[in-house]
Amino acid sequence: MAEYPWFKHYDEGVPKTLQPYPDKRLYEDVADVGRERPNQKMIWFKGRWMTYKEVDHLSDVLAAGLVAQGVKKGDRVAMLMPNSPNIVISQLAIWKAGAISVPINPLYSEGELEFALKECGAEVAIVLTAFYDPVKRIQGRTNLRLLIVTSVKEYLSPFVKFIFTLLMEKKQGQYLEKVQRNDIWLQDLMKKHAGDKKPDVKVSGKDTGLLLFSGGTTGTPKAVMLSHEAIFMNGRQIHSWSKPLATDWTDVLVLLMPFFHVYGNVILLSTAIAGRYPTALVPNPREVKDVLATIKKVKPAFFPAISAIFIGLMNRPEVKSGKIDFKTMKSSVAAAAPLLPETKRQWEAVTGGKIVEAYGLTESGVLAMGPFLGKWKEGAVGMPTPDTVIRIVDIDTGKTELKAGEAGEIIASGPHIMQGYWNRPEATAEMLRDGWLYTGDIGYLDEDGYLFITSRKKDLIKPSGHQVFPVEIEEIIAQHPAVLEVGVAGVPDAAQGEAVKAWIVLRTEQTCTVEEIQVFCREKLTAYKVPKHVEFRDALPKTMVGKVLRRVLQEEDREKKK
Repeated sequence: MAEYPWFKHYDEGVPKTLQPYPDKRLYEDVADVGRERPNQKMIWFKGRWMTYKEVDHLSDVLAAGLVAQGVKKGDRVAMLMPNSPNIVISQLAIWKAGAISVPINPLYSEGELEFALKECGAEVAIVLTAFYDPVKRIQGRTNLRLLIVTSVKEYLSPFVKFIFTLLMEKKQGQYLEKVQRNDIWLQDLMKKHAGDKKPDVKVSGKDTGLLLFSGGTTGTPKAVMLSHEAIFMNGRQIHSWSKPLATDWTDVLVLLMPFFHVYGNVILLSTAIAGRYPTALVPNPREVKDVLATIKKVKPAFFPAISAIFIGLMNRPEVKSGKIDFKTMKSSVAAAAPLLPETKRQWEAVTGGKIVEAYGLTESGVLAMGPFLGKWKEGAVGMPTPDTVIRIVDIDTGKTELKAGEAGEIIASGPHIMQGYWNRPEATAEMLRDGWLYTGDIGYLDEDGYLFITSRKKDLIKPSGHQVFPVEIEEIIAQHPAVLEVGVAGVPDAAQGEAVKAWIVLRTEQTCTVEEIQVFCREKLTAYKVPKHVEFRDALPKTMVGKVLRRVLQEEDREKKK
């Protein structure tokens, strides 16, 4: 195999390759563990552990029920649920039925939900009680013929289930008295098929297993097709990377990123199963009290999240006072948004463990990670993981490979790259060329093979023809002592064609003027990069995982000028 500079900087024990790849689906791996160690803990939810054997059996039963309801190989089955045993069991069952799982953000507006369901063409959806009515309202405008309805309390312990039913079910909007005539309760379906055999459906590694929606931050969402091999291998890659600090079978992982996002579904679920890590599910990462209660209860060793969550946890008084101990956390991973050096320093001080950054896309899962024990380089998102190859090519043609230190478009290849976009051949052809994924991200590899991201190709601002990367300006403005958050994007401008605009949230009890921001930028940036426009706001629009939605800021700016 080819030699790459990053191999020299892998932590000891991390392999260069995982070949030959096992011909195995993730649900088959679950079944193997269930047979090998029936009592091995798989998932924890609200105080109750479920074993691999139990989850495997329940997903067998549900798979039989899905097939009985007419689900065939290649059908898309939508899921609208938070992180819970329900969604894990449902996804495994969908795969065992030979179908394609389509997790959808349950907090979508009705318009967004309608678009997603039409785009994937799902005829069956498994929905939590709280989301049943919104789906019913738009069902007639989609291909949906059947809703299978499940309650969050189905897999709670008896005591917690009693308390939830008595005090919280109606208050949280989870209570549903009955479903409409053509729909069915999940538990009724399970009881009906409790004695049936698991469906005998042949599924290959090349078959599509997941559709995940991508592109919402930059335009119309597209459904990314991920094969069973891609899902399985991404978990193996991260598992092998984590070996220096992680212990198989016993280290507890907290899974709080949502299943409709590649981070929660492909990256973390697959990694958890690869390492046989007992996994605690958190339904809403924004409920900090629930996150802290989970940490206190399960004492995790592996804690993947995003920077905003790490910062939020460290600012909690119970953490500052030491009432909740983070010292069990041997390893943490920050992805989906940059990990600032100060956040890294503070988190490692609080936990005594290591935190690294990871980089990837919905279209790929993780492409690069920082070494847990090796050299950390400020600003780098890490190195290509085993069997991942990253190249930097010129922005204009995408054909000329650039030297170390030269910035261009990041392209990647590996066993975990997407198959394409569902029913969108033109968009697929733009992103996938000759076996390489063109990420649309701009960055460079240094002489050691560490990857640095500078911006997104589509986010480029061109004032008077110059190329300006928003991230560069955001990083400068973020250094101003009065600034809490900032987003930068291009807006139409009569004089420049496109001008730089910054949207800023100030820290509590801090004041600042537009002129002060511009003067601050002039000290560190060339003239055409200094924001021509500055707007102070109370908050910035963000994705579920904390990324600033530049596109939304631009749309709001256009609406104001009409």
